[in-house]
Amino acid sequence: MTADRRTVISLLQRLRSAEGLADPLPIYDELRALGDLVPAPWGGYLVTGFDACNEVLRDRNWLVPDFAWQERQVDTDRWHAPATQEMSRTLSRLNAPEHTRQRRSLGNLFDRQALQDLALRIDADVTRLLDDLEHRIRDFGTGDLVALVSEQLPISTVGHWLDIPSADYPHLLEITHNQVHAQELLPTKSQLAVSADATVHLRRYFTGLVRQRRRRPGEDVLSRWISTWDQALYELTMFVTIASLETTATLLSTMVWLLLRTPGLWGWLRDHPAHIDAAIDEALRYDPPVRLNSRVAGLDTVVAGVPIPKDTMVYVMYGSANHDPRRNRNPRAFEILRGGTNLSFGGGMHYCLGSALARLESRSLLGQMLRRFPTLQAVGRPSYAARMVFHRVTSLEISA
Repeated sequence: MTADRRTVISLLQRLRSAEGLADPLPIYDELRALGDLVPAPWGGYLVTGFDACNEVLRDRNWLVPDFAWQERQVDTDRWHAPATQEMSRTLSRLNAPEHTRQRRSLGNLFDRQALQDLALRIDADVTRLLDDLEHRIRDFGTGDLVALVSEQLPISTVGHWLDIPSADYPHLLEITHNQVHAQELLPTKSQLAVSADATVHLRRYFTGLVRQRRRRPGEDVLSRWISTWDQALYELTMFVTIASLETTATLLSTMVWLLLRTPGLWGWLRDHPAHIDAAIDEALRYDPPVRLNSRVAGLDTVVAGVPIPKDTMVYVMYGSANHDPRRNRNPRAFEILRGGTNLSFGGGMHYCLGSALARLESRSLLGQMLRRFPTLQAVGRPSYAARMVFHRVTSLEISA
């Protein structure tokens, strides 16, 4: 099928609509029917098929849009926006050799020992948050999983890890939600302004935190970084915080919703807890927290038979790739035991730094919820923020 501009614009508008945010699967099917690479109306390509997305993510000749690439672009307003510039200094927007140097200097942030150290704290946080949820449901009949649990667990985890005062958590959540507007597919001027203001607050907060730790080192990971790797600490702490809060909170809410919306599945998993990890993987496949990401061609190349000139930007559509029937059979079905594959944590040198931590938090939360709430049910459908990149669940009312 030929992809004409108006057809693609219509599909993207539907993807940003309330209907598309809640159920993008029919739109993914229509995009894939147009080809593995679909010309984007503003230039570049949408990458829709699993194999093509996988190739772009893993091939070292595909780069992230770093400062060097941005300087060669005509659309200077977008790329010179303060929030965009700030994120371009973080690991997610660095290419080799700088990315390699920083990643090696950091080591494996979430190795087995680090996860073991965090596990008891995460379990305790989950118990405390579920106590709050249980009290809310008992007193009012329902409780919002997102506000009471899903958004609170990642900030508690990262806050403990970096030794951030708990009184600062609400402020960090607010400015993090605002900052990521700049990472949308085509941010508006008003969104860029909101992101710029949030970026100022993030810089002020984390540079202050680093200065404080330099004066009074503690036992937290930030103090260890300062003693062994005293460069770009602000960018690192900001990046870890934003990445953890925006993605994990959505994963936690999404996995619960997907289990509750299928009759009998919550009870089945409660009786078969050995499959909790498989349920997390299937939730990641079915509705990834990040729905698309950008790459640029480092040289002239060909993907899925389409010639791509150097510097062309493409948009890797994780959700569409995960639902490619050539990779995952019957992709619209939520099947815990499918044993399928997904690209939700990315691939190659930019594979998600915190994937193991996100899995640990998800495993702890889901395990405790299954034990404590055997008859849990969703009161209504989730609500979503109007985003295409960082998918965000804003509310999910549940009852027991």
